[in-house]
Amino acid sequence: MSRRTDRINEQLREEISLLLTRSIKDPRLNAVVSITRVVSSSDLRSARVYISVMGNQETKQAALAGIQSAASYLRRELRDRINMKHTPFLSYELDASLDEADQLLRLMNRVKPDQPEAEVMNLVKPDEPEPETLGSEASNYEIPGGA
Repeated sequence: MSRRTDRINEQLREEISLLLTRSIKDPRLNAVVSITRVVSSSDLRSARVYISVMGNQETKQAALAGIQSAASYLRRELRDRINMKHTPFLSYELDASLDEADQLLRLMNRVKPDQPEAEVMNLVKPDEPEPETLGSEASNYEIPGGA
């Protein structure tokens, strides 16, 4: 991204954060809500706003619904606060990266320095099974053109 786009993304993030804390009085936003990042399109006509919400999944969905219901108000306020030719259309999404980082840290804390690798691998439950490997049976096959 260009420096200009980065600067606009940061300015949008700051202004939306201020508006959420000072202007919107929606009870669904009583949870701790943070704007983690804003990603604008190359033409600056649209932007994705990633939010992080402290709480369970129900609280997160309620906060997202509260922000989405205030989307037109937020865009109108941004038009007055940010000097741009076109105020970007904003879409809001929950940012899962903080939850994923938290899960990774919890896994790392469960691993002890003197723990054998086999035990460590049992802590991680992959989403998909590992591909099968050619164990000792691979030595029974000849490689064409090999030495």
